[in-house]
Amino acid sequence: MKKLSIFFVFILLLKITTVMAQDKTIKILVLIHSDNGGTYELAKEIASGIESDKNALAVIKQVKESPNPKLKNIPVASVEELPSYDGIAFGSPVYFGNISTGMSEFLSKTVNLWTNHSLEGMPATVFMSAGSGAGKELALNAFWNSLAVHGMILVSNGIRGYENISKTIPQGNTVLGTTSLASLKDVERPTKDERGLAELQGRNFAKTALALKGTFPKKQPAANTEKSQDINDLLKQKNIILPQVPQPAGNYKPFVRSGNLVFINQVALKDGKILNPGKLGVDVTEQQVKEAAKATMLNVIAVLKEATGGDLNKVKQCVQLTGIFNTKEDYTKHADLMNAASDLTVEVFGEKGKHARATLGASSIPVNSSVEIQAIFEVE
Repeated sequence: MKKLSIFFVFILLLKITTVMAQDKTIKILVLIHSDNGGTYELAKEIASGIESDKNALAVIKQVKESPNPKLKNIPVASVEELPSYDGIAFGSPVYFGNISTGMSEFLSKTVNLWTNHSLEGMPATVFMSAGSGAGKELALNAFWNSLAVHGMILVSNGIRGYENISKTIPQGNTVLGTTSLASLKDVERPTKDERGLAELQGRNFAKTALALKGTFPKKQPAANTEKSQDINDLLKQKNIILPQVPQPAGNYKPFVRSGNLVFINQVALKDGKILNPGKLGVDVTEQQVKEAAKATMLNVIAVLKEATGGDLNKVKQCVQLTGIFNTKEDYTKHADLMNAASDLTVEVFGEKGKHARATLGASSIPVNSSVEIQAIFEVE
């Protein structure tokens, strides 16, 4: 009986030890944006340093898909998953003394996390890949500023490893985080020493993250209860058929993208001909102009689909629609005519389709169209 009691006590202690060990296991996200692979090389060393502690797991993800073959198999992180980790190591190229555009765009989407205090108290560290090295401290500071706003605990690298690096060539060590000087000729980058500094940074960060585990709540952002429907499925359900993209009749393009904005101008072309051409009240009725406005908006959406690489789900917002109508001088109901285009936009894009709007009349419109629509969309 005594032996049996000892056995059960042993099993109980084993289970308690196992639970305690599991409780001390941490998962750290190594989140990067990389252009030519330099930041990714540092990320691998950071991850190696993190996992040198057997209680730590490193997960490398990128903020957006990359055309670089070296990076094509790296998964893309979502903003919503960030609070689920015990720490985040952020890596980015240096862009003119600042964070890269890709990383900056990703961080700009974390407003909901900031509002809900989702990252407060979580440890963070940063590393970067520079060109000449000029501006690297500015860029690292910019990184730190963004993370400080979230209330993250910033873990610096200090002067760890400095005594072991070669002093014969420029190295990317800084007290704020490891960097690599990618443009130095005849020297492989990251250098062996830079890789060593990154590995050391990962080790130190894992130690800090382990110490802080359980000291901050993992607050998930407020759930978005509105589930967006795939727009391609919606078009099929509503039997909305987009026309082929009208080809330019002059020295211009169907659309121009500037940053995340797409600019489009279209007229009432349908099946190669102008639908219901002419002037309202002279050649066409209000109902015919509304039909033309809807056809024009279908052309706009068709061009928009081409601008988004065939994926209308990348549309974030219809920003502005301007309807220009071929009317007589005394006509004043332009807004009623434009409703056909506005209603279609909201039907297709939902809340994202609600827009600012302008309408006006003109004495004539090119190719005798009764309507022209100018559109501005924000896309991913």
